[in-house]
Amino acid sequence: MVTSIARQSIVIKCKLQESILLGNYEFYYAAGLIGKLTGQQFDFELSPKEMLIQVQKALETYEPRDEKEKYLIHILSNFKPDEEKDEQMRELFEWGIKEDRLWQE
Repeated sequence: MVTSIARQSIVIKCKLQESILLGNYEFYYAAGLIGKLTGQQFDFELSPKEMLIQVQKALETYEPRDEKEKYLIHILSNFKPDEEKDEQMRELFEWGIKEDRLWQE
């Protein structure tokens, strides 16, 4: 899988405010973005389900700054990850954390 496709998918979904997260690739990029936005650090070594719990915990006190962030939180709140995890997911997670072109396709 090309990691830029998963990144672009999240950007488009948050801009259009339609659709859902379709898998762990999108989830890990989104989790990295949440880390960036909230200033929280998440451990990639956690299982996907544990990662989601940590992300949701960080979002309890986070106030989204715009509609795209609000939609990102919405799609994360409805996601149920499976236990799959690989190096491309790590790359997407780190890309989200370091994202400098937020919401740009």
